[in-house]
Amino acid sequence: MPLPVLIISILLFFVLFFGIGFLLNMLFRSSWIMVILFPIVFIVIVNKAKLIEYFRQPGDSFSELGTRLAALHAADLMILSSGLIGAIGAGITIKILRNKGYQMF
Repeated sequence: MPLPVLIISILLFFVLFFGIGFLLNMLFRSSWIMVILFPIVFIVIVNKAKLIEYFRQPGDSFSELGTRLAALHAADLMILSSGLIGAIGAGITIKILRNKGYQMF
């Protein structure tokens, strides 16, 4: 993956998960909702199996997930990690704003 594409992807995932996390945290009056939902989003991005398959055929689905996780490259891990950092940043931002007295929804 070329370096400019990697940098842009990292920034996009950070901003995307920060924004979605910030909005969800405001709407649900929680500070960590996106951090809790991130593993589900991570699994959906990495594995091609539908979420219902984890309940119907857990053995096959989880073994395929393990195979796909082992096949991830360092660039993919950096991009997905930036999304998690964005979600954590949204939670920290909401907590700071609430402590300073801002009422959100």
